[in-house]
Amino acid sequence: MFRRVRGTGHILDVLDVLHRDRLALRIHDGAFSAMDLTARHPRTGELLSTVKFMVQTLAAAGELQRDLQRELTYDGLRAAEAKGNKGGRRPAVAADRTDAVRTAYLEGRSIAALARDYDVSRGAIRTAVADLLPEHTAEDQEDVPAPDLPVALDMPGKVADFLRTTELEPAERAALDQGVTVRRGQGYTLRIKAVPAIHRRLLDLCRALNGTSAIPAQRKARREYENRVNLHAPAANIGSRSRSAT
Repeated sequence: MFRRVRGTGHILDVLDVLHRDRLALRIHDGAFSAMDLTARHPRTGELLSTVKFMVQTLAAAGELQRDLQRELTYDGLRAAEAKGNKGGRRPAVAADRTDAVRTAYLEGRSIAALARDYDVSRGAIRTAVADLLPEHTAEDQEDVPAPDLPVALDMPGKVADFLRTTELEPAERAALDQGVTVRRGQGYTLRIKAVPAIHRRLLDLCRALNGTSAIPAQRKARREYENRVNLHAPAANIGSRSRSAT
């Protein structure tokens, strides 16, 4: 009964429903076996005083049991925290392997490749490198007033291939050359870490991929890069204007 009700009032409501449906609730065994907990006075229709006393006693015992379990649980959690133990499920990537995973990610290994290397899920790898992900970097920089902090964005390979054949300024060319190639299936992305102004200029230089002369895959890649730039390197955070493509 304690699993189905939460207090005396709830038990009385359950007994009312049982009485309405003409169902009996009896104690199975023990000193009060065969007692009908739905028995009512034939004239008043109210629960018998002995039944009401039994119900209230059972409810009080159930509440006491739940309160004791809750208190013991909290005491155990506080004792574990005092010893330095953290609750919850242990991370799939062990602590002694986390540094190697993070280093490999910074060197350009993709999340899927790391998941295969360490025989864990992609979510486990994302948890290990959570603070290194591009979206996390952008969130950390939302409240930073400095507009020239570098942002790491993944540029689709088709956009990178197009920009390599385009005339670029030295800063833009350096950002492109220093990008880390991340293999993704049959294609790749170029992880570029640069200030937002550089990302905006590179995006501006590949506007030709939106034209009719570009293939659908190039237009899609350009839209993906544009969405990332607008999300993580918005124009409002840039002090200088992006120059037009020549």
